[in-house]
Amino acid sequence: MTNPLLQDWTGPFGLAPFDVISDDDFEPALDIALDAHAREMAAIAENPEPASFVNVIEALEASGRDLSKVLSVFFTVAGADSNPARQALQRKFSPRIAAHYAEITANKSLFARVDAVWEARATLDLTAEQERVLMLTRRGFVRAGAALTGQDESRMKEIKGRLAELGTAFTQNLLADERNWYMALGQDDLEGLPEFLLDAAQEAGREKGLDQPVITLSRSLVVPFLQNATRRDLREKAYAAWAARGANGGDTDNRAIAAEILALRQERAALLGYPDFAHYKLETEMAGTPEAVRDLLTEVWAAARARAEEDGKALEKRLANDGIAGPLEPWDWRFYADKRLKQEHAIDDAELKPYLQLDRMIEAAFACANRLFGLEFAPVDVPLYHPDCRAWEVTRDGAPVALFIGDYFARGSKRSGAWCSAMQAQARFPQEQHPIVINVCNFAKGAPALLSWDDARTLFHEFGHALHQMLSDVTYESISGTSVARDFVELPSQLYEHWLEVPEVLSTYATHAETGEPMPEELLNKVLAASQFDMGFQTVEYVASAMVDLAFHTGPAPADPMQRQAEVLASLGMPRAIGMRHATPHFAHVFAGDGYSAGYYSYMWSEVMDADAFAAFEEAGGAFDVERARALEDHILSRGGSEEADVLYTRFRGRMPGVAALLRGRGLAA
Repeated sequence: MTNPLLQDWTGPFGLAPFDVISDDDFEPALDIALDAHAREMAAIAENPEPASFVNVIEALEASGRDLSKVLSVFFTVAGADSNPARQALQRKFSPRIAAHYAEITANKSLFARVDAVWEARATLDLTAEQERVLMLTRRGFVRAGAALTGQDESRMKEIKGRLAELGTAFTQNLLADERNWYMALGQDDLEGLPEFLLDAAQEAGREKGLDQPVITLSRSLVVPFLQNATRRDLREKAYAAWAARGANGGDTDNRAIAAEILALRQERAALLGYPDFAHYKLETEMAGTPEAVRDLLTEVWAAARARAEEDGKALEKRLANDGIAGPLEPWDWRFYADKRLKQEHAIDDAELKPYLQLDRMIEAAFACANRLFGLEFAPVDVPLYHPDCRAWEVTRDGAPVALFIGDYFARGSKRSGAWCSAMQAQARFPQEQHPIVINVCNFAKGAPALLSWDDARTLFHEFGHALHQMLSDVTYESISGTSVARDFVELPSQLYEHWLEVPEVLSTYATHAETGEPMPEELLNKVLAASQFDMGFQTVEYVASAMVDLAFHTGPAPADPMQRQAEVLASLGMPRAIGMRHATPHFAHVFAGDGYSAGYYSYMWSEVMDADAFAAFEEAGGAFDVERARALEDHILSRGGSEEADVLYTRFRGRMPGVAALLRGRGLAA
């Protein structure tokens, strides 16, 4: 076998040999890997020996190694460094992969053997972790439709295959809209734009083959443009394009795709006996029910909307002072909020950004992990999938822990947003394997690369996910790292954001790009004092998206998602000058796959815990309290999905939190 995707990988931690893998390798490798996995499944299902934990559950855990290798490489490059060939392969692969796994969960003989182990569990002398893996395996089969028969079984396979096709199409349409739109800036268009933004826009122009600055739909470019551009007409043009992603008509329009996805999810839930998709999806989450989610979001919404309306009135006065009759529009909010920030807190992004160098913020994230968990990071020179990527070997007390890869810069071949994924998850079965973890971001390129405060928070956020993967210490891969309830998975990432705001971290690592001087104490104090600034806006745009997501999946699927979106926003009393953080046609969290469908609320559910969890450090010896750090690792970061999330959190904190800590943290408490 000469296909590099299927050979033994001998690089550090078994890293894929990216320097010898070509796009032509993916399809033949997938063919072979799918066939091999199907044979493994047949062998487990047809094993004449009595069903046991070893010959069923552990056999399932040990299967599909080649398939995991192929898919981990392919989906890494398809998301972070796409091209026409990879997009075509993704459209071809998605329904095939969905059909493959649908065949597995529909295998009656295989499910019967899983069920036999489940029925005999009391006599098997299993460890707590093995009992958990058994329960999750059986539950996964049942929720995938393993108990269905006849026409229902056939229809479930069709639904899964079609959903895979639609999710891929949604993602690629969004990428196309983000890649194809840009606004070239002439000399008369630059008023108000700070130097860091001009540098980043010039770099974006070079990527487009132009010798002039351009604004793209990358958040790291369009947001600072909306904050700083004095040309209101250009702000409106940029905002309109940003808001219209996925809704521009033609081949890349996502509105019909969203409607079909929602209808299929509803049908899928009905086949499994659930009243709607939200009840199906939330059954396995901490929240449990749509009602619990709605209660949380409603409680936060009331406080957030009141603050946003108060802030909106103040911004509209500034609009009037500029001789504009109003009303305040969505392309005005960030511009006037930024003016207000500069006036009330004397903070200017152009003044702050030179202190937030990407390399120094990476150092800061590493240094906090070292003080909290004893991790050490050393750069390594290994072949990666793009020249912008960097890698570090992670060790503790000289012993290997993980390989960490950072891919930080925006480019046309990368989908928007930021994410963390594991090309290889931690496990001790069937053999010891250390995690290979990737953080992917979309920061503006520069020399040096400078971050906004929001960018720096994103870096810490994604690194919190990476720590969840790196510090995992379980036996079975299926419960490793971030394999936890969706509304628990954001706890480690959102909690880690708090260390960015620790004064000693900023005073050490927030150093000026030109002078090397640390951030002045006065500026540092202003940054921290302004941490709750414009929180009404930020909370409203997020909760509105979460409410729309919940409404889409509760009750009958809407025939027209855009109409349903409008109805939900109207019922909430959505302020006219604030848009949803993710409107339906570009709501990739919800429509690119099932990950956050009926689950976008998860960030806020986790925030209830992260505010309370960081308070545990503050109540003890401070942000770097050794005992609290050890408890965080022992009870949460190392345990993956080995126990229920509320059990893990209660073991760390002694109790479950209420919403009060979140409201205080956002400055929204009465």
